[in-house]
Amino acid sequence: MSSEELHAIQLLGRVPYGRLATSMRALPILTVARHIVTDGRVVLRMHGGLGYHDACDGAVVAYGADNHNAATSAGSSDLWSVQFTGPAQIIEPTCAQRELFGPAPVDVNGEPFAPAYLRLDPHFVTVHTLGFHATPQIRQRSVI
Repeated sequence: MSSEELHAIQLLGRVPYGRLATSMRALPILTVARHIVTDGRVVLRMHGGLGYHDACDGAVVAYGADNHNAATSAGSSDLWSVQFTGPAQIIEPTCAQRELFGPAPVDVNGEPFAPAYLRLDPHFVTVHTLGFHATPQIRQRSVI
């Protein structure tokens, strides 16, 4: 693995959720997924009731995550995002992998959560960072 890929994997481990992008019936879809990293691959848990996992099986997908919400709420000044692109495959995770995911949601859109798992084999990895090295100035306006 390249240093950029290792850095992306390390960053991905800092947040639990990301967004999966693919197409379904010729239309783009973007959905939230929980992820873990194992053996250099990204394993995703998502709700199976929507059928998105079927659309991803055997297809090239993109998966991205970032710290935008965490950084702004924690006061951190550096923002980052990572994107992994490659083929996805439906898998049955091991017991150890299931434990790494932690508790599952109770429901999705009012329906009981039905887990579906995908393994993403990243062929392309991108890391973007935004560094803010100075405290932003706050401008005050006079009210007349």
